[in-house]
Amino acid sequence: MDKAALRKATIHTLNNLDPHKKSEIEAVLLQQLTATSAWQTAETIGVTISQGFEWDTKPIIEAAWKAGKHICAPKCTPKERKLTFYQFTNYNQLEVVYYDLLEPKANETVAVSKNEIDLLIVPGLIFDKKGYRIGFGGGYYDRYLADFSNQTLALACEAIQVVEAVPAEHFDIPVQQLVTEQGVYNIAVN
Repeated sequence: MDKAALRKATIHTLNNLDPHKKSEIEAVLLQQLTATSAWQTAETIGVTISQGFEWDTKPIIEAAWKAGKHICAPKCTPKERKLTFYQFTNYNQLEVVYYDLLEPKANETVAVSKNEIDLLIVPGLIFDKKGYRIGFGGGYYDRYLADFSNQTLALACEAIQVVEAVPAEHFDIPVQQLVTEQGVYNIAVN
């Protein structure tokens, strides 16, 4: 299957996941995530604001706030296919933008430079155990990761989103850890 077909099939599976099962997986993912040294040592964490079939990031955001960590989320600039992360301290600082995405309000939040983000939780649909991913097709994170030098990880359901190999391009940047309900894969990044 090509990337588009893999995306479509995975989105279909995630959309049809039993809500109770989804909540169970999310609870385990949160537990696995917060047990990582990347999480424990990070002061500033970058994460998307999830929607629909995606793994709920609200508990992650709230766990970070409870632990005294800073949370930042991306704001997209579609013309340039660029991400800028902004630190926010409450949900009122978010707004609905195109495609019903929730993003920080730039005038009510503080822009965060790449080197200030200790841990970036990278979204995606499909992953392999080498850290390569198939995202949503916009290339935003591939561009952002090109010169990102701190910790990266992704959350995935082993049974649904982890495959033997993802078709990777020369510009694809693997994540350093893959957190699943089965465990954490530490990936040797060249």
